[in-house]
Formats: sequence, C-alpha cells, structure tokens
Amino acid sequence: MAAPVRAGEELELQIDSLAYGGNGVGRLNGFVVFVRGALPGDRVRAKVTKVKRGYAEAAAGAVLEPSPHRVDAPCPHFGVCGGCRFQHLAYEEQIAAKEQQVRDALARIGRVAEPPVEPILPAASLYHYRNKLEYSFTASHDGVALGFHRAGRWDEVIAIDVCLLTTELGNAIRDAVRDWAREERLEPYDQATGAGYLRHLVVREGRNTGQVLVVLVTAPGERFESGYFVDVLRRFPEVRSIHWAINDTPAERTSLPTQLLWGEEAIEEELLGLRVRMRPNAFLQTNTEMAERLYELAGEYAALTGAENVFDLYCGTGTIGLSLAGRARAVWGLEISEEAVACAIENAELNGIENAHFFAGNVGQTIDELVEEAGTPDLVVVDPPRAGLAGKALRRLGRIGAPRIVYVSCNPTTLASDVKVLREDFGYELKRCRPVDMFPHTPHVESVSLLENSPL
Repeated sequence: MAAPVRAGEELELQIDSLAYGGNGVGRLNGFVVFVRGALPGDRVRAKVTKVKRGYAEAAAGAVLEPSPHRVDAPCPHFGVCGGCRFQHLAYEEQIAAKEQQVRDALARIGRVAEPPVEPILPAASLYHYRNKLEYSFTASHDGVALGFHRAGRWDEVIAIDVCLLTTELGNAIRDAVRDWAREERLEPYDQATGAGYLRHLVVREGRNTGQVLVVLVTAPGERFESGYFVDVLRRFPEVRSIHWAINDTPAERTSLPTQLLWGEEAIEEELLGLRVRMRPNAFLQTNTEMAERLYELAGEYAALTGAENVFDLYCGTGTIGLSLAGRARAVWGLEISEEAVACAIENAELNGIENAHFFAGNVGQTIDELVEEAGTPDLVVVDPPRAGLAGKALRRLGRIGAPRIVYVSCNPTTLASDVKVLREDFGYELKRCRPVDMFPHTPHVESVSLLENSPL
C-alpha cells in the first residue's frame, strides 16, 4: 500500500513521544512520521523530507501549540549548535522518554514480552558534566574561532562563546587557544577546499583529580612555534599534558598518533577509588560522575562472591574489570585498541591489582583463544560500541555459554537485537535492565542488563 504522504508535503501533526535518536513521533491515520525538532505534546506544522515504506521523516516548522513540557534553554547557542538537542524539554520528560525507548526496543526488536526494565537512573548533574570535548576550528567575523558543527550539518562549524557541558576551566582553555591562534594568524582548515591549517582541539579533564590533557590537531607541517603554544597552556596549572597530532586526510578525525610537546604522556582520573590513566586516544566514559554510577550498577548486577572467573570484553582502559577485580578470582580483559590495553595494564599496576590481565585483540576473532588461556568464564561483562556485538563476537559469546552476562549498552536498538539472538539461539533470559542517563539534553541513553543462561 502506498504511503499516505509525499516528500515536500506539509502536515499538521500532534507529537506523542520521542523516538530513539531524538525525533518526535507523530501519526497521520496511523502512519508514523518522525519529526526533527518536535517535542512530545507539541502540535506542529512539519514538512516531509523523506518517505519510506513504513514511515516518513519530516522537519518541524511552526509550533502551532507548544508542549506543556517546553522550558527555556539556558545555552546561548541552543538551536544552532548540534550538541544539546533537548535543553528546551523538561528533564523529567527527557528521562521518561529515554526509559521508554529502552523498554520499547526490548519489546519490539528484542521480542521480550514484558521487559524487566527498572526505573532510569537520572544524571547527577544536568550541566558541566563532560570530561572531554572536541572542538573544530572555524572562521568567524572576529577571526579564527573554535566551535561545534551546526545542527544537522557536517560541513559547517559555528563559533561558540561558552559551552555549558564543560567546566569554567574547559571554556577558559578553549578561549586561550582561540586567542593564541588569532595572535599567530593561523588559518582554520577548510573541509571543502583542503586549505588552511588548524583542525581540532581536544580537551580532556580528570574531573576528580583536576588534571588536564590537551591535543592540538593540525594539517601537515609545523607552522606554529610549539614552545609558545605550550607557554599559553601552562598558564593553567591544571594542564599536565600537551600533545600535537597531524591529520593528513580529508576525514575529520581526532584519534590520531600524537607527539608529546610538554608534560606527562597521560593524566590520571579517579573512579570508585581507582587511579586511571588517560592517554590522548584511550576511551573513558565522558561523564565521570555517572561512569561511577554505571560501574556500581554493573557491579551490583555481577553479584560476585570472590570465586568467579570474569571476562571483560571491549574493556577499554580496564575500568569496569578493575572495579570488579577485588570481588573476583580473576579478570581477563580483551580490547582491540593497543593504546587502551596499555592503559589497562598500567591501571592494574597503579592500583596494585594482580588478578587482572589484559590483551589486545578483536573480540570476535580472539575470544576463543582467551578461553584457551583463561578457562571458561563464570561471568562475562560486555561494553561494546554503538553498533553492538559484531555477528562473530555475538555468536562466539553465545557458544561459550557463561552462566551470566552483564551487558553495558550505549544503544538500546543494538542491545535489543543482541538480546534477541542470545535468548532465541543460546537460551539466555533477560533478568534485569536499568537505563542510565549519562548525557542529559542529548538523545543518548546507556543501560546495564543482566542475562542468565537457561540452556535449551
């Protein structure tokens, strides 16, 4: 049956809910229309941009009747910057929508009839919560500036005066680098033409230690005096590590090999009493405060007694595994990034943890080797990227048949898909799931799930 709408058509729609990804959900005689920029409770005029077999996409125009849940957004760049899409939605509604998204995904995609979803864990801080920000250099009427991509655009960067997701220190460091770039008359890189020099600035903060790491990313060539750049940043006593990276490709990347310009190779953070090393490219949850809550929840679901053999897959810098090591017989971490594994090994040594072992390798290709080395696990913790468990990793994990899996997810749709396979093909049952709001005002939602093996 043909869709009841066509591209370019304008519709009046009542928005009922938020879909995962952040678009409002409206219906036209039962036909679903996902509306960018619309909030639950809004009545909007929307223009259809794309029509698929089972749904359409549209962009909100005029808000005919505003939602009762709309609030004033405090950020001066809101609506232009693509970072925080929901500052204008009351926080209680944000987390209610995220909890429902996890529940809906498990029911619709995971085919779990009554998903055991517990109340979402709200964020402890609604602003100033990020420990890492990546800025892009751009041109402005005042000269070179730093900012973020315009909402919905990857070819345009807007200059920002303040970001409410970082700290006063983070804003001050960004502004100092901006002023340095203007003084040195350095040009921002142009994505369209490939001209220019300055590409990105990465600022990482140890929120519990006060230590800061900075990475400047440029096009090839040393067109700046590194000593002066270091002097500018050393005005901030919190800055302990300054790096330079070169990107010689058109792709926008910040995870690149770096050259240390000054200071330590890495900085330290503290999580749940653990000292954690942060190198420029090693993964660490970007909300320190809520990462601690997330790991506490994973520990609760793990329910270790001290006798368990634990696998920590996609272990990153080893933070989850190390937080469990004191309650386990042994922890074995596996991660594809060699830099992250180096950090994990360092972190184990820093904390005097001797029963945690970390290896570099692709999870899907090397998990069987890990079983040969470490024996069959009693518990597996997985914290995969947004795409979820790759097909080979998922099936090999299922075949290992560990009695329990604790699944830390940053994407409810891939979580649900993986849960479906683990249940239907390998006999696992979803026992618990709790969403966690790590990133207020954004569409992202994390969750921790417990699966137990019930052999078919």
